[in-house]
Amino acid sequence: MIEFFRNPARTAKPREAGLTHILDKGMSLSEAEGMIEVAGDYVDIVKFGWATAAVIGNLEKKIALFHEAQIPICCGGSFFELAFMKGRVDEYVAFLKHYDFKIVEVSDGVIQIEAAEKLRYIEQLAKDFTVLSEVGSKDANVVVAPSRWVKGIKEELAAGAWKVVAEGRESGTVGLYRGTGEIRTGLIEEIETQIDASRILFEAPQKAQQVWLIEHFGLNVNLGNIPPQEVISVETLRQGLRGDTLGR
Repeated sequence: MIEFFRNPARTAKPREAGLTHILDKGMSLSEAEGMIEVAGDYVDIVKFGWATAAVIGNLEKKIALFHEAQIPICCGGSFFELAFMKGRVDEYVAFLKHYDFKIVEVSDGVIQIEAAEKLRYIEQLAKDFTVLSEVGSKDANVVVAPSRWVKGIKEELAAGAWKVVAEGRESGTVGLYRGTGEIRTGLIEEIETQIDASRILFEAPQKAQQVWLIEHFGLNVNLGNIPPQEVISVETLRQGLRGDTLGR
């Protein structure tokens, strides 16, 4: 009976659009189990933030848990950048294969990687993984022109990226957003005029950003860097079950 209130337009797993991508900053096993119990149907990707996979004490158990729940996992793009900087990308790839990661994130938000070299890595890694590439800088003082965003997204999709992540960080105050968290609407509108929005994963950790993106693109927009405890909150926003999007 209660299913009557759910929006029938909401995509189901496995999704190509309407992804909810979770940022795990170091969840305990019990926290991960709780998230799966309550919201597993709405979690499409779990990202072990930054390079936390190198230091957390429950890595193998948590990987096994997400594999059992059939929830894809990946490491943060910063881990790729760290491996690149140290000249140890091959070892990083071996680590991902050893633990049966299906997704790899390729970014250059902190360090400088020549565009052609980044594209080569995307093309190479796409042979063995589903690639999420990321555009935009993590430096709040670096403002990337909309034309460069569009060019980068197009090139990385052509190189083999499944989705391109639009930078917003954990804070939602860089990349797509101003330091206040306000959305750079002109940037997003420039991107959507040339690129299918379903190919973009918008990092949107703040509720106001989630609401704007859902209202602008519809309930099946791809949202990233969602805190684990807010998966249900985001789903109710998507389906018009919360005041912010009720009736819209």
